[in-house]
Amino acid sequence: MLRISNNVSIADWEIQIEQVRAQGPGGQNVNKVASAVHLRFDIQRSTLPPFYKERLLALSDQRITRDGVIVIKAQKHRTLELNKEDALARLKALIKSATAQQKVRRPTRPSRRAKRKRLDNKTRRGQTKALRGRVKP
Repeated sequence: MLRISNNVSIADWEIQIEQVRAQGPGGQNVNKVASAVHLRFDIQRSTLPPFYKERLLALSDQRITRDGVIVIKAQKHRTLELNKEDALARLKALIKSATAQQKVRRPTRPSRRAKRKRLDNKTRRGQTKALRGRVKP
């Protein structure tokens, strides 16, 4: 069971984990041992609350297919167990990031003092550059 928050968790039967061979360079074992993991999680068939499902399906993430299935490939580590843990942690992070509330941005204006300081700096900089011109004899 994967615990997302105090109220929300995902049962083991909802997560499909498949062993595959890792890609890329490796040692003598790389072509013989299936230590990488493909994790599949179907959002529509899951027992997640509707709010979570809506937010996940609205994400524009390349790990989510058109059918609403999250596919995560984990092959960082050399052992199957560590790759499973990594894939589950990445699934949990994806779900948490989808449900995190964005902070509302309130537009602000620069203060009068900040405007004055900026203009003074511009004037001072302009005077410095004006002194770099050709000297008249």
